[in-house]
Amino acid sequence: MTTETIHEEVRAHYAAAAIQAAEGSCCAGDNQAIGPEVYSALERDELPDAAVLASLGCGNPIAVADLREGERVLDLGSGGGIDVLLSARRVGPTGRAFGLDMTDEMLALALRNKAEAGAMNVEFLKGHIEAIPLPAGSIDVVISNCVINLAADKSAVFAEIARVLRPGGRMGVSDIVADDALSAGERAERGSYAGCIAGALSVSEFRSGLIAAGLGDVEITPSHEVAPGMTSCIIRAVKPAAGAAAGADAAPLPARPRIRLMDLPITNDEGGGCCGGSGCC
Repeated sequence: MTTETIHEEVRAHYAAAAIQAAEGSCCAGDNQAIGPEVYSALERDELPDAAVLASLGCGNPIAVADLREGERVLDLGSGGGIDVLLSARRVGPTGRAFGLDMTDEMLALALRNKAEAGAMNVEFLKGHIEAIPLPAGSIDVVISNCVINLAADKSAVFAEIARVLRPGGRMGVSDIVADDALSAGERAERGSYAGCIAGALSVSEFRSGLIAAGLGDVEITPSHEVAPGMTSCIIRAVKPAAGAAAGADAAPLPARPRIRLMDLPITNDEGGGCCGGSGCC
């Protein structure tokens, strides 16, 4: 698939989802591995209904991003804005939350949700996550929720994350990651590209990609299985502080065990994702 083909497949898929959410419905189905159910009831209650309905992610990056008052946070592939709005509350009026999305329908929905929530420290941007329209070193924290697997050029995404982060800044994302034993063909058999499955990186590919972009302290922590050999994970990394070698960080993240996929106790026996088991909907 070409970059243009991937972008159009993903755009059309999520444009349809945005329209559904704006009309008060969504295709998340009963599977709780992907969608609004990965957020707590308290978090969902903080937000406009349409923002919750448009949540098509595989995890809750806010739960591990350790956002602090006054920080600038960027959500890649922000969709209806659920993670941006939650982030804005946590960084407070002296901070700022940016959302980046390529889909006009999602951006329109996000702006509606921003207005309904009365969020004054939020800005939504149009663009691709392979070319983030923000200056270098302008962001403290990058988050995303089940989006990097949708990117046509993952190495460009990793390079852009490293570029926009300030020295000592950090990344905390949720994404679907494949077992190293699965080939690209086997990943494609388990779901579509727009369904967050076919384009997923393996554990070693994700780790090596982040390191190649200059990020360090990479942690990949499994959460729950979404398809056989495909797991929702929290991925954390830091940009070395000025003058530090890769892997060093001026403000270390809390220690977390590095867990291999084969060590993970599976909590979702059904497998698959929403919309008929195709992954993100």
